[in-house]
Amino acid sequence: MGGAFKSIPLCHAVNQTGCVIVYASFRANSPPPANSLFGKVPGENMQAACVNPAAIGGGPGELNAYLSATIRGSDTTMWATNKEPIGTPFVKVPGLLTAECVASDAVSYLAITVNGNPADPRVDDITGDVIANGQVLKEWGLHLIDVGLSMGNLVGIVGEQSKMYLRHCACKPE
Repeated sequence: MGGAFKSIPLCHAVNQTGCVIVYASFRANSPPPANSLFGKVPGENMQAACVNPAAIGGGPGELNAYLSATIRGSDTTMWATNKEPIGTPFVKVPGLLTAECVASDAVSYLAITVNGNPADPRVDDITGDVIANGQVLKEWGLHLIDVGLSMGNLVGIVGEQSKMYLRHCACKPE
């Protein structure tokens, strides 16, 4: 608690209620640069919060991502080397992405590791970087896909939090 979260603690357990999950995602091999827009806060003795939705208690975990099936503005798939059409608007990529909160004196962020495998028919990397004039703007990290990277994890956490809330509240669901 503290800073922007004066009275709301960070979540540390899947079934904890009244807490917040917050993170800024960056590729593990491209951490936030000095001019980063995310993962740092102004002020001394303050650090950006990071809660890994894939391992809410800490450490690394596998992301349950829901990512766009096509490249923005086209019908082209970007997930398989054979470029077969995908009939859904989103794809899941089991085993491809892992995450872990990383902190240093200057930044705190969710480090995303892409576990590409050339023997797998899926692509070995993901999109999600902000690109301008053909250059990746590293200060943005993976902000374009922050939520999609962990959507399945977040939905699972909310389900567990809902069960816990209903067990301990005086309310009855309709």
